[in-house]
Amino acid sequence: MKNILVVDDNRTFRDAIRILLEKERGLAICGEAEDGVDAIVKAGELRPDLILLDFVMPKLNGAMAASVLKRILPEVPIILFTSYEASSDALAPTVSVDVIVSKADGFRDLLRRVRELLYPQTRHVA
Repeated sequence: MKNILVVDDNRTFRDAIRILLEKERGLAICGEAEDGVDAIVKAGELRPDLILLDFVMPKLNGAMAASVLKRILPEVPIILFTSYEASSDALAPTVSVDVIVSKADGFRDLLRRVRELLYPQTRHVA
């Protein structure tokens, strides 16, 4: 079972992500956080296999939180899930994340990227 920490300040969005990911065999939500500070604390406690991180949040945005998270858990992949249209994997290293997925691309792309990061040796069909 692969554990995922979901970080977003919108409760409805966290609930939707939980429903989507928990339908997938082998995936579980180990915790949720509503801002970047909470994400850092919970990631240290829960040691997730993957972190799904919103970009715009109170207290500490996703880019700043990702920088700290990569220092404390360098082996844990981070997906930045953002409403900004200009998402690109080329930008990912500049914000200390593995992948950037636009919310406009929908949950299907997000699920594909989660699978790619957690199970890199498996072929994924979108």
